[in-house]
Amino acid sequence: MNDPNYPALATTHPTYRYATIGGRKLAYLESGRGFPVLLGHSYLWDAAMWQPQIDVLSRHFRVIVPDLWGHGQSDPPPDGTRDLDDLAEHHAALLDSLAIDACHVVGLSAGGMWAEALAQRHPGKVRKLVLMDTFVGEEPEASRSVYMGMLARIEREGEVAPELLDRIVPMFFGPAIDRQSALFRNFSSALCGFSTERLRDGIVPLGRIVFGRKDRLARLHRLDPRRTLVVAGQCDIPRPVAESIAMANLIDCPMTTVPDAGHIANLENPGAVNRILLKFLLDGDGQAVR
Repeated sequence: MNDPNYPALATTHPTYRYATIGGRKLAYLESGRGFPVLLGHSYLWDAAMWQPQIDVLSRHFRVIVPDLWGHGQSDPPPDGTRDLDDLAEHHAALLDSLAIDACHVVGLSAGGMWAEALAQRHPGKVRKLVLMDTFVGEEPEASRSVYMGMLARIEREGEVAPELLDRIVPMFFGPAIDRQSALFRNFSSALCGFSTERLRDGIVPLGRIVFGRKDRLARLHRLDPRRTLVVAGQCDIPRPVAESIAMANLIDCPMTTVPDAGHIANLENPGAVNRILLKFLLDGDGQAVR
């Protein structure tokens, strides 16, 4: 994951902090100083997913990376959490608790889904928006049926069975991923390590929100195209590049692909993603405090 453009950069290890949102503990990492950047991670991952970007962005920005409810060190979602709009409001409340009036937001997969809702509901809070390997349209019927079936089985059995692991883990990476690599094996191990309680109280409910989402494509034109960027891993399996192209066309904003990367593009090709994010976030109005 070393980026040749930043050879002298030492890995930072931000510590967890906690906010109480809706009566529940929301964990987040914080690193750096300057204009704030909020990073939203993928479903089934946690804030540590963004480590290569934390290392680089924290040189220019105050980087805040929450764990999604039920993931990492965050509690299960607050009672009454029903949809992506609720998740957006929870993240707005986190910003308020930190006295942040405006920030850049970068969301990948599920993180991009609530990030789009945050930008729609609180446009003054979101200076620039990056939607990465995500799709805010309704989940296609075929994949929704598969995912909901997986969630039902996980809830029933209280574990991610080996045959489900064999189906789930490869979806997050490009087809060229080395299945013996630390990246692939560590993600598989993390899924095996989820407790029955965490699966039933956090992972499954969040999955049903993500894959049962409503179609939000019709409102994408409201986003400011000058301050929005769509990014997609060239080999993304669950969120094909065509979906990102369609969203960028509706927003009328730039769209770029990350070569040699699948769904978790920021980990498969961190150097390319770092360059894309720095160029977009540092460019023009709203650039970082130096």
